[in-house]
Amino acid sequence: MGNKKVPGDGFITGVGEVHGRPVYLFSHDALFLSGALSGANAKKVCKIMDEAAAVGAPLIGINDSGGARIQEGVDSLAGYADIFLRNTMFSGVIPQISLIMGSCAGGAVYSPAITDFTFMVENTSHMFVTGPDVVEAVGGGKVTKEELGGAHVHGSKSGVSAGSFANELVALAQMRRFLSYLPQSNRDKPPTVKTDDTRDRPIPGLSTVCPKDTTEGYDIRDVINPVVDMQSFFEIQPKYAKNIVCGLARMEGKTVAIIANQPKYNAGALDIDASVKAARLVRFADAFNIPVITFVDVPGFQPGVAQEFGGIIRHGAKLLYAYAEATVPKITCITRKAYGGAYDVMSSKHLRGDVNYAWPNAEIAVMGAAGACKLLYRRESADQMKERVKEYEAEFCTPKSAAVKGFIDAVIDPTETRKRICEDLERLSRKDVKNPWRKHGNIPL
Repeated sequence: MGNKKVPGDGFITGVGEVHGRPVYLFSHDALFLSGALSGANAKKVCKIMDEAAAVGAPLIGINDSGGARIQEGVDSLAGYADIFLRNTMFSGVIPQISLIMGSCAGGAVYSPAITDFTFMVENTSHMFVTGPDVVEAVGGGKVTKEELGGAHVHGSKSGVSAGSFANELVALAQMRRFLSYLPQSNRDKPPTVKTDDTRDRPIPGLSTVCPKDTTEGYDIRDVINPVVDMQSFFEIQPKYAKNIVCGLARMEGKTVAIIANQPKYNAGALDIDASVKAARLVRFADAFNIPVITFVDVPGFQPGVAQEFGGIIRHGAKLLYAYAEATVPKITCITRKAYGGAYDVMSSKHLRGDVNYAWPNAEIAVMGAAGACKLLYRRESADQMKERVKEYEAEFCTPKSAAVKGFIDAVIDPTETRKRICEDLERLSRKDVKNPWRKHGNIPL
């Protein structure tokens, strides 16, 4: 190795423009020693990271690396640690995006893990701490790269990937689109794009989107897509934790973050994966001055032994913490159900929600009528129970009580949702709220 000199030494770094705005990039060169990191190219990457933070511009890493360069020993490990440190120090300062364009192992996967979003390419991208050969050697069985760390695995099972694309050209094009939603740094507002999509656009379909049977599912995207600017919704982690929908969109050309329970999957109940998925986007949006719009249709937290053993209490608290901590404009609309602790967690007025709406048939209660009456009136007959359920629904399963107490700002016609939110965003654009001074909070990791 000592006599082998190659210009560039396996990494390419530089600065360019996307949509007329500066972007800093680094890329592995997998043709040289599989893109393995050396001490020299770690310094190149650190230099470009430092400049990106100083200037206030997004950083994109195009990753295709086998990890640390074995021949260099601790110098290579030190180089990775230097990169990890900068990923951490610049988190919440500039947007950091990782694009996996090949097989990445070892240290090459931890830098993407610290960045804000990691995107992959189907069938050619792989991420794993240890590869298939090591897994087999330690008795983990025979497994392929695709089975161990392919785009499908990280997009639908582990949640490591924010999304995947059919090929590299699509991935690069979508990265350009994704960047158009983001500010340059935490000192900037997100960009505004010109649009002819006005706040007064009629949306008659929202009046019938929720089935009359409250136990019947529907696709919450049928609410999101008509409310936001046409064709502006960029979904994040679409195949992971499908019981909640997360993404970026625009309202009158301005970027917003969307969090929405998905009744189509598991009735939209919050579980471990959904809580973590949503919490991460809320915190990203708060770090980069992006308002958060939340659509609520949630029967509660997912019950069950697996969820309790997996730590639903701790993981569910992450979403609660993220919403409570966020100081950006927060607008919430309850489309149908908001039961139990999940009502509190989903950007309620009690967590400093700025504007909280409910549709006329919304149900806000500790729990659903049938479940509540079974607990309260367990000794009564079936006929008596039916009457109790009707009484409970009339008394508690309406937005009226919450509205009277000021927990709901208005009960609105569904067709007014877009106009109301646009008006609120305009008014709240000057919102200035600061949390008490602290070194940092202690989110329940």
